[in-house]
Amino acid sequence: MLKQLISLFITILLFDGCTGKHLIDEKNQESAFIVIKTPNMRYADLGFIYKKPDLVKVEIYNLGQALLTIDINGMNVCMSTFECMSKHDFNAKILNQNYPDNLLENIFKAQPIFDKKGFKKTNNGFTQTIHKDNTYNITYSVTSTQQSFRDTINKILIKVKKQ
Repeated sequence: MLKQLISLFITILLFDGCTGKHLIDEKNQESAFIVIKTPNMRYADLGFIYKKPDLVKVEIYNLGQALLTIDINGMNVCMSTFECMSKHDFNAKILNQNYPDNLLENIFKAQPIFDKKGFKKTNNGFTQTIHKDNTYNITYSVTSTQQSFRDTINKILIKVKKQ
C-alpha cells in the first residue's frame, strides 16, 4: 500500500513538472492566426499567445509541431531559432533598431506602441499612424478580433487574428 502511494505521488509530481509553466489557463491563453514577416524571417500559421503581466509567449505551429516560439520577459526576447537577447538587440537584429524596446510585447498584448504617438480611438479599438522620414512608416491597428502592425519602409508585418 505504501509503495502504491509513493508511486502515485511521484507520478503526480512528474506530470505537474511537465505543466509547470502556469501560463496555460484559459484567461491567459488565446489561439490565433499569427503572421510575422520581416526581412529576416517569415512565419504565418495558427498558434497560441500566452499572456501574463511579466511574460508573453508566442507559439506558431504547423502540422502539430512548433515552428517558432518567442518568449518575451521584462528584459529579454528568447526565440527557438536564436539565443536569448535583449529587447534592444532583438529589434536591431530582427525588426528595426529605431523601435522602442517594448514594441513586440505591446503588439502581442494589443497595447499602444510608441507611447501612444498618433493614437486614435475607434469604435472597437484604436489605430496609430507613426512616421519618421526614411526610418519607419507604421500603421498599427487593434480591434476586438485582431492586431495589425505594418511598417512599409522596413517591410515588416505582424498580424494576429484571434480564432
